[in-house]
Amino acid sequence: MIPLQTPKPKAQPTGVVAGLILAAALTRLLPHPPNVTPVTAIALLGGAHLPFGLAALITLGSMALSDIALGLVQGDWGWTFHSTLPAVYGSLLAIIWLARRYLRPRLRIGRLLATTLAASLLFFLITNFAVWLLWDLYPKTWEGLIACYVAALPFFRNSVLGDCGYTGVLFGLHAVWSRLWGSRPGVVQQRGRS
Repeated sequence: MIPLQTPKPKAQPTGVVAGLILAAALTRLLPHPPNVTPVTAIALLGGAHLPFGLAALITLGSMALSDIALGLVQGDWGWTFHSTLPAVYGSLLAIIWLARRYLRPRLRIGRLLATTLAASLLFFLITNFAVWLLWDLYPKTWEGLIACYVAALPFFRNSVLGDCGYTGVLFGLHAVWSRLWGSRPGVVQQRGRS
């Protein structure tokens, strides 16, 4: 008996995914409600469609550029360089891994929604743990950690809304591009023959 193999996802042109990620990262410069940003969505898109190293480079590079732009626009480098930045970027790497693990093998709407919600929760847990650990807002006790998470819950609601919205838009735009201009399943492209 021959084992069934699931087809590997077709490689998507890197420029399209990189362009979507960069454009989404730059939307952080526009006015928006607190925590309604494309941060999680760009990590999910990169992880779902690019090799890990390239997804990390493009995602973190886009974030760094938009962080620097925020510092310039706000006139405050605290927007760019802060003590929890390693937790933010580390959580993005974890989200890229999550997308590669759960979205790359089989991208479906249910999986995308579940992975987006898991990524939102992961980002919330990691970054707020860093706030509790590194800032002097809460005592370094279990009660302080719980107080930190409870105080962040209103921002978490906004994060989930932003993550779901931006993820839907980015993956939707990618699907439209793939449908209209990308390689289509079942179409064999010949090279070098006339």
